[in-house]
Amino acid sequence: MLYENRKALREVCDKYEESHPDIKIELTYRETEELRSNFQSSAIGGSGPDLIYGPSDQVGPFAVMGIIQSLDELFPSSFFDQFLSNAVVRFQEKTWMVGDGVGNHLMLMFNKELISTPPESTDELIQMGKSLTKDLNGDGIIDQYGLVWNFTEPFFYVPWIGGFGDWFINDDGSPNLNTKSNENAFAFIKSLRDEHRIIPKECDYETANALFKTGRAAMIINGDWSWGDYRDKVDFGIAALPMVSSTGDFPTPLVSTKGYSINVHTTGEQLSHTIDLMTYLTSPEVQLHYVRRLNVQPSSLAALAHPNVQSNSLLNQNADIIKKGRPMPVVPELRAIWDALRGEYQSVLAGTKDPHAAAVESQRKAIDQIKTMNVVIEPGVQGKFIKGLLFLFIAALGIVFWIKKKIYLRSFQENKFAYLMLLPAFLGIMSVIIFPFGYNLIISLSNFSLRTFKHWEIIGFHHFASVLTDGGFYSLFGKTIIWTVVNVSFHVSLGVFLAVLINRTLPAKRTFRTLLIIPWALPQYIAALTWRGMFNQEYGSINLILNQLLNMSPIQWLSQPVEAFSACIITNIWLGFPFMMVVALGGLQSIPKEMYEASQVDGASRWQQFWNITLPMIKPVMIPAVILGTIWTFNNINVVWLVSNGGEPSDLTHILVSYVYKAAFNLYRYGYAAALSMIIFLILSMFTVVFMRRSKLDTVV
Repeated sequence: MLYENRKALREVCDKYEESHPDIKIELTYRETEELRSNFQSSAIGGSGPDLIYGPSDQVGPFAVMGIIQSLDELFPSSFFDQFLSNAVVRFQEKTWMVGDGVGNHLMLMFNKELISTPPESTDELIQMGKSLTKDLNGDGIIDQYGLVWNFTEPFFYVPWIGGFGDWFINDDGSPNLNTKSNENAFAFIKSLRDEHRIIPKECDYETANALFKTGRAAMIINGDWSWGDYRDKVDFGIAALPMVSSTGDFPTPLVSTKGYSINVHTTGEQLSHTIDLMTYLTSPEVQLHYVRRLNVQPSSLAALAHPNVQSNSLLNQNADIIKKGRPMPVVPELRAIWDALRGEYQSVLAGTKDPHAAAVESQRKAIDQIKTMNVVIEPGVQGKFIKGLLFLFIAALGIVFWIKKKIYLRSFQENKFAYLMLLPAFLGIMSVIIFPFGYNLIISLSNFSLRTFKHWEIIGFHHFASVLTDGGFYSLFGKTIIWTVVNVSFHVSLGVFLAVLINRTLPAKRTFRTLLIIPWALPQYIAALTWRGMFNQEYGSINLILNQLLNMSPIQWLSQPVEAFSACIITNIWLGFPFMMVVALGGLQSIPKEMYEASQVDGASRWQQFWNITLPMIKPVMIPAVILGTIWTFNNINVVWLVSNGGEPSDLTHILVSYVYKAAFNLYRYGYAAALSMIIFLILSMFTVVFMRRSKLDTVV
């Protein structure tokens, strides 16, 4: 939810709490993908929120996993009759979600101060876009664009496939991407950017949003969820996406609902309270409150009949736009189709593939990923053998404890206070390290996936074999090695250099030291998103500085594979060097000054002092820091995921740990992801042991 929507929801929840003083409603907000992954994780442990609010396409995966409840057993059929049919989400002949509004669809929004009448066709869109794309101050940088939107993401792209005559998914949930319509849509979007130049070269959701809100874009393709954010900031109008001139068909945006589902683990009295709250949150009075505050299209038939809705011109226009859309599929296979389409579409935009090749490959990838996502591996002899080993291991532990029971009990009786003092640390280590590690190991040996979410079984080393025989693993491993070596090398060299500099007598040394620690003190999430903004090809400060200082042409930092990977590395170097600097500074301050004074008497140069005194003396503190830095960098998903926006372009900026996340939460391959994470653990363990041994040998020599 955007901020204005959150405020409106909090208002209705506060009103409910006033009339139900024994009820406290806690609202926890997550971005859509984070909501899905977090809820899946919490559901594994039998927890999570009682009510889950989100888009309807999450229903399919959640229902198959068995982590939400069928609403048919909780509400009478008369309850569902109160809503529009597309607000009651059904899957596999059961009801799983009820929406408090309909739409959640894309449309053309225009700034009335710049446009009086929106374009009705793509020819008009291009003509109008060209006239409204302007360099206002003559510096060679576009200050106002005719059109902006998050065009690199499939959700914002697929309406155009419909406009060219076909649809991207068949009724049975199979992909329909190898079509002429998909090829033409690929080429059309690329032409808007490269030939007609009416859209920015790099534009994510936040960039498009900021340009439109500040009057630097005449039109934006966005959804009805953004109305509350634009209210009182832009005098905007809405229209359907313009008709494709070459076909005479209108683009078909995905129309869905955002609604409420109930956690399968919510039972008893808590379930009764949850049903009452859900009834209230979907009621006509609450929906009319959203109409007043946010202009949300209500799903309640009673709310739709209210005079305030009937006389609302914006909602009436929106109803006509909805008629041109198509229902959002809720099948789990949609995620695999999105993922396959996303990579190939971005390859077309990057210029590395032609539209035909991308359409063919996206169809192939989608079919393969759907097959992999839905496969259920049955336990065989290997699975029974692993189960037997686990049973013998647990039995052996029990026997050892039984044999030495008297020793353990005597030790406990004699040292009760010591054991009580150790208990918090023991519980912490068990819950944070030992149990998750053991659970992950068991999952890696199981068939835990989308179809076996609650009924998985041990199958053996199948996933380990899959990882090690997959050519993509070695490509990712090589990229991860490059990522780690480059980052750690810069972290250590910059950290030691700055530590040596700060350790000397300098004016304002404390100020410099504080400023240099700031990258480490900032939350990685905020820092990574800030750097992503600075790497924007047209508006980012990096390219502006390079242009002013070196007269360089803008670099496509976020839309080309090598440049995007380099952007991630630069960001992580900035974030990581302060840690090494602080560690090195601590080591430097422990070196006796007499050693440097004696070397000066012997005529040693500064370089000789550094090489023969400084490095050997700080080595004992730097070796553990290098090991920690290597492990942290090898497993640093935050920077790669946030700066590259989940592996863009075309999933070519992934490292091993980010691919683990994608396999687990985008494609529901939990067993495979767990096996890959165990292999990462073994790689880092081997590195740590070898590095420490070699370091000790070097120290002895």
